[in-house]
Amino acid sequence: MSDLQAPSELLVLSRAEVERLLDLDELVDALAAVFVELSAGNTSVPPRVGARSGSGLLAAMPGYVAGVALETKLVTVFPGNHARGLPSHQALIALFDEETGRPLALMDGTYITAVRTAAASALSARLLGRPEAAVLSILGAGVQGRSHLEAMQRVADFHEVRIASRSLDHAQALASSNPRARAMQSFEEAVLGADVVCCCTDSSQPVLQFSWLSAGAHVTSVGSNQTGPELDAETVRRGRLFVESRVAFQPPPAGAADLAGVDPAEATELGEVVAASSPGRRDASEITVYKSMGHAVEDAAAAGLVYRRALREGGGQAVAL
Repeated sequence: MSDLQAPSELLVLSRAEVERLLDLDELVDALAAVFVELSAGNTSVPPRVGARSGSGLLAAMPGYVAGVALETKLVTVFPGNHARGLPSHQALIALFDEETGRPLALMDGTYITAVRTAAASALSARLLGRPEAAVLSILGAGVQGRSHLEAMQRVADFHEVRIASRSLDHAQALASSNPRARAMQSFEEAVLGADVVCCCTDSSQPVLQFSWLSAGAHVTSVGSNQTGPELDAETVRRGRLFVESRVAFQPPPAGAADLAGVDPAEATELGEVVAASSPGRRDASEITVYKSMGHAVEDAAAAGLVYRRALREGGGQAVAL
């Protein structure tokens, strides 16, 4: 039988199975490892490309990290979905054999997108936050707010968690899921005196002002609205800036609107901090800022963990191609 005729099976993994198989602590460590490879130039990841419809964006994010995964993610970003009771980000991830190119698996990417984004923020807090950080502020009570609430507690012992949203009802609902959390009336109230501030909105206007930040605060921002910044310009300019990759300085959809006009040389990649080739936090009063755009190596790390555990423990449904 020729290769063209050879039967093949694809492992299909539902969201429930992806959630069961993906360990968050393992993911944080896996992200640290792939960020090192990214900064060292040992990955193959072209800039994200996208097709726009009248309501949103369909983006393609292929990536390869040797020994981790050869994958591609198709992700839609439709901000208006909130009004429909749907997530704004929905995705599928396809995994391929890195030696032969054979399709191996197709899995839900919506959960992976949410949790790997939050896990990267948690890694940044582990690397850049002050060891004594005790107060966590989360701005935004949607999918990313919830994911950050879970992930951040894996890297620091926060005694107080503050949650703010443009909807107080949403903030109260998320706060009710954690005994240390409480809803705040405004973003400013949530930020004042916080040690770690996580911006988790889809706002096209800044939700943060630099004047609210305490000395030594660490800020994370995952908002990817293509039409405007989630961070205020002063926070980007006066904070010490960290990114997954300097690709974040390209125009959207590859890069972040928050970083328009900023010199890429001003930023340090997280992989450089992990590898100790560049310094992280330099003193206790420095304000550090991690701007995330999402990167295919994060999807590769997560999808690889899910697939290998599915093979070890059983999971998914094999479908003949």
